[in-house]
Amino acid sequence: MIWIEFVASAALIVFAATKLAEYGDVIALRTKLGGMFVGTLLLAGATSLPELLTAINAIDQNVPNLTVGNIFGSTMFNMFLLALLDLLYHRLHILRRITMMHTLSASVGVLLTGLAVFFILAQVTVKIGWLGLDSLVLIVVYIGGTRILFGGNRPGAPEQPAPAPEIPEGTPSLAYAGIGFAVAAAALIAITPLLVSSSTQIAEETGLTTGFVGIALVAVVTSLPEVVTTISAARIGAYDLAAGNLFGSNVFNIFALGLTDLFYTDGRFLEAVSSDMVLAGIIGLLLITLALIGNLARNLTWGGTRRLIIEIDALLILIGYALGMWLIYDRGLIG
Repeated sequence: MIWIEFVASAALIVFAATKLAEYGDVIALRTKLGGMFVGTLLLAGATSLPELLTAINAIDQNVPNLTVGNIFGSTMFNMFLLALLDLLYHRLHILRRITMMHTLSASVGVLLTGLAVFFILAQVTVKIGWLGLDSLVLIVVYIGGTRILFGGNRPGAPEQPAPAPEIPEGTPSLAYAGIGFAVAAAALIAITPLLVSSSTQIAEETGLTTGFVGIALVAVVTSLPEVVTTISAARIGAYDLAAGNLFGSNVFNIFALGLTDLFYTDGRFLEAVSSDMVLAGIIGLLLITLALIGNLARNLTWGGTRRLIIEIDALLILIGYALGMWLIYDRGLIG
């Protein structure tokens, strides 16, 4: 019965996430904000709602390591998915085709992930009310980072990577796309708790525990929307929307980590997190950095390896993810 519940909820999330990608692309066209902006902020926020909902549910169940494992594991998986996308569309060299503005969203992701790792290790005890200063800093940096991203993508900004594409005939109106986007996001919010609860029960039946479950299982489950929307966006040629969704999800996930403290009333949330979870955060940080380098090094030929089935930077991300998961399991990060 639990497996039927899991498959059914996963299928519904796949459908809702596909609609998010379709309507997100329409919004990008109609508003002329571009796929990078819509993918990084709007679509990434919507598809990252499962991570936020998982965090809140984990607080209710008093398993903070599950929350952080889910957040860091999702970051790792998002970069794995970006590299996998490069493999699926190897002739297009995705990391070379997307706009250079993604270096900004990737850099914000590096900053936020680095701050989260730092705060877990540093254990800054200052609080404002019941909210830890560390969580407040994560929230403020996220808001500041999104303002910078918006400023770099306003119509009329100093540097435009490419002229706005023409809107194809038959494209839905902005109002229709906005309503459809909101309905799909609401469906995602409604379905996610069922998906998370069923996957957690399956994990418990297999004998796995909170930290590793968060990194290896729940992170993949809650990243299903990113999987579907990214592949759907890539299939229609919206590569900036696809990449922006992944980089933006990494940024929003750390924002969700900060927001979690609002629902944690037993002290500072990051104080309750095991320092062992830092390993997953550092691995995620390294994978984002590899993707950032891949985007910056668009003019390099990597010694003629463009004839290979996959770019070196994408290959390194795939290897890094696999080795990282093995290291996490080998070190016993399953508490």
